Amino acid sequence: EFGRTYVVKPKGKHQATIVWLHGLGDHGGSWSQILETLPLPNIKWICPTAPARPVSLFGGFPSTAWFDIRDLSEDAPDDLEGLDASAAHVVNLLSPEPRDSWCLLPS
Repeated sequence: EFGRTYVVKPKGKHQATIVWLHGLGDHGGSWSQILETLPLPNIKWICPTAPARPVSLFGGFPSTAWFDIRDLSEDAPDDLEGLDASAAHVVNLLSPEPRDSWCLLPS
């Protein structure tokens, strides 16, 4: 189950929405506080929190993670089920937003 989603509303006219995904073991709230201070008054920030799940890299110890990380090698198998669930969650968060406000950034 996904954790709490934090939203930083724009201080000016809403022109774009960005979904900010935290790193392994973090949560959306820590980033929402930082993003709120940026001089970007027309941006709405959506900061979801990943579910707590067993992380193979940590010996199965639970941590907030968008997907399982088995090891850090490039050829490690991807957790497609976890990736798909997280991607669907992001799409669901964006569904009420006007499409012309979405900012899709390459990784």
